[in-house]
Amino acid sequence: MSIIILFCAIVILSCIVTNKFSNKLGMPALVFFMFLGVLFGSDGVLKIAFDDYDLTSKLCSIGLLFIIFYGGFCTKKPENSRITAQAVCLSSLGTIFTAGFTALFCYYVLKMPFVESFLIGSIISSTDAASVFSILRSKRLNLKYNTAPILEMESGSNDPFAYILTMLGIVLLKGGNALALTPLLFKQIIYGVFFGVVIAIVANLIFKKTRLLSEGTDTIFMVAIALASFAIPDLLGGNGYLSVYITGIILGNCELKNKITMMHFFDGITALSQVIIFFLIGFLSFPHKIPEILLPAILITVFLTFIARPLAVGLIMFPFKATLNQIFFISSAGLRGAASIVFAIMVVAESEALVYDLFHIVFVVALLSVTLQGSLLPYLAKKSSMIDRFYDVRKTFNDYQQEAAISLNKLTIDDNHPWNNSMLKDIKISKNALILMVTRDGEKIIPNGSTKLQANDEVLLGQTYEKQPEDIKLTETNIDEGHYWLDKKVCEIEFPNNFLIALIKRDDEYIVPHGNTEIKLNDTIVFYES
Repeated sequence: MSIIILFCAIVILSCIVTNKFSNKLGMPALVFFMFLGVLFGSDGVLKIAFDDYDLTSKLCSIGLLFIIFYGGFCTKKPENSRITAQAVCLSSLGTIFTAGFTALFCYYVLKMPFVESFLIGSIISSTDAASVFSILRSKRLNLKYNTAPILEMESGSNDPFAYILTMLGIVLLKGGNALALTPLLFKQIIYGVFFGVVIAIVANLIFKKTRLLSEGTDTIFMVAIALASFAIPDLLGGNGYLSVYITGIILGNCELKNKITMMHFFDGITALSQVIIFFLIGFLSFPHKIPEILLPAILITVFLTFIARPLAVGLIMFPFKATLNQIFFISSAGLRGAASIVFAIMVVAESEALVYDLFHIVFVVALLSVTLQGSLLPYLAKKSSMIDRFYDVRKTFNDYQQEAAISLNKLTIDDNHPWNNSMLKDIKISKNALILMVTRDGEKIIPNGSTKLQANDEVLLGQTYEKQPEDIKLTETNIDEGHYWLDKKVCEIEFPNNFLIALIKRDDEYIVPHGNTEIKLNDTIVFYES
């Protein structure tokens, strides 16, 4: 037992170390975790024999349910119903179209058996939420046309549809007929939706109407809710992944106490789940078998990337009058990852009567997708003119707090105010406060230490605990490579007359800018625009 625990510790620590190297090399960390599993596995350096698909399927399913729950919990409900409609159509119809096009390619071009063609199309039909979320956040891809929330909702909600298609394929693989698929399809969707909604409502009532939960136990309770929302419908023949996603997205958009703490906890759980899943995928693989399936895997990847996904996205987004560059980028963001390989493991665990090695085919498809597509996504965003320099992608996640670092309070200086006729450098205010702007006779003044306050001045004071005045609306934008403001002084930039930079966030420092302040890479600019 101690050896197994020590082995797990070594694996996790090794993944942390490889994660550090992956950041420096610009390659997705998940690929390193996969290669680490290969290193430990049967064909690797350590040659630890492991080929238990059933055990791997169970372990990966647990990790995947937390990834899907977190995907829902972290996704902010779009204010625009049009965004929701686009995302739902992409995650449902888009998944079905992608699966169908890929299945036809495998059957007619690669001459694979019909059921296995259907299974391959189903398994790789969904995009990987963890990879998409990671790239959007880590690369700060601030996208035009509300593309980020569309991608987040699509990638978070399409795994359940791919799972339904995969289950239908398994039934066909075992000799089931079309009549047997109808009740399965009904139970998968209806039970998944019903229990997802009911469990979320009950959990929200427990949070708000009872004193059952204390600080600390609320996070444990949320773990239990995630597990229950998957297990209950799954036991009844429903879609546990659909249920757990719906539960996550409902609770994530409720006003819950300590929500940010819970999100950070699930962020860690999701990271651990990704480590386990990708390590096990590599651990289970046999690289010596890859040359046998390499050509069909590459052909499937090319068809999926350049034909199936773009065609599916185009059919759905054109009726919404989407621009060509948005369709191109959404098509390019169709990364395949953990869910696809986990579904492939489920299929192999259910049946050994397969002509083709589905696990290794999907393994190669996902590997190529994450490494090539994932690495090129920031470049493609810039080349397709999809970067919006006035938008912050972090706002589309539920753990974003625009007012966490600084919020605003507006006060008026009268004749008897202690600050009247005082220079800012002589005023004693708390360390967590900054005077950001002075309005005098309708003119907005960016103050410095020698600015003297006068009667009737309106002072905008930034503090960490006050609420932002309703008539002062601040917006944030992040400075990335290629931003128009990068490496320029404030005085060198032509702003509109109604535009004012209130604050610059640089690492842990908050800077009140003046004309000679230079804007640097990764700065967060807080600005006011009337």
